[in-house]
Amino acid sequence: MPLRRTPLPEWAITRRRELGERLVATRRAAGLSQDQLADRVGVERRTIQRYESGERDPRYTDLLLIADALGAPVTDLVG
Repeated sequence: MPLRRTPLPEWAITRRRELGERLVATRRAAGLSQDQLADRVGVERRTIQRYESGERDPRYTDLLLIADALGAPVTDLVG
């Protein structure tokens, strides 16, 4: 994966962390483990971990699949 030419602004890093926190809360409320969510979305558990920790941004398609698997609107996840 190519590296960014410029670092992300602080507000973008904050929003990424907030998304991760909402993913964790919504996944737990749905009673799913990271493994179960990963299986439903079709990604590795480590990918879910990276999204939840704010280490990586989910691709739009993955975000749609995550929202569907959690039974939550995308807008609730992204704030």
